[in-house]
Amino acid sequence: MQTLQKSCLVLTIIGAIVWGLIGVFDFNLVDTIFGTGSMLSRIIYTLVGIAGLVNIYLLFYDFHD
Repeated sequence: MQTLQKSCLVLTIIGAIVWGLIGVFDFNLVDTIFGTGSMLSRIIYTLVGIAGLVNIYLLFYDFHD
């Protein structure tokens, strides 16, 4: 589970950086690297979204069991 947590955290950080670049500079790094609307861009966005959902679960998970 620890590997999943770290992987999801890394993906969430990447997503936060991408959103920060969009908000501050109006620059989408993922679209620039992989192409706007490309299959690879969609995969990256999907993985980041799934990582966010996993992190929501981890936020409320009781680790003291």
